[in-house]
Amino acid sequence: MVKLTINGALREIDADPDTPLLWAIREQVGLTGTKYGCGVAQCGACTVHVDGVALRSCSIPISAFKPEQKIVTIEGLSPDSSHPLQKAWLDLDVPQCGYCQSGQIMAAAALLAANPKPTDEQIKAEMTNICRCGTYNRIHAAIKQASNGMAG
Repeated sequence: MVKLTINGALREIDADPDTPLLWAIREQVGLTGTKYGCGVAQCGACTVHVDGVALRSCSIPISAFKPEQKIVTIEGLSPDSSHPLQKAWLDLDVPQCGYCQSGQIMAAAALLAANPKPTDEQIKAEMTNICRCGTYNRIHAAIKQASNGMAG
């Protein structure tokens, strides 16, 4: 039994300690917004936040986490999809197939939390998640739109 704090709730996870965080989130907790893409932390579909840092959850075992660490999934980013990034994603029709988008939004949210007004070059450097549909220009535009709405 491993204890994890996911989206503000302390959860007891009944899984092998070597189980990747992604599978604990999806199968034991039932939060399916975090997606499986590659299984080797390359594509970013499985991106979640751990203590505010974007982390690819598919290759890190649940035993690596402490109960006091705050894990946030796409479901925990905003209870009603009102986060500026979620609004920008909708405004600009970012997704095509949509599969990678929760990971893209989580990576972008961590970027904006650390740097509310990133330059174009910083966005390009930090957004390393893969989108097979190639919506990178719309992802970039949505991050810029959200950054304009977030920074005060």
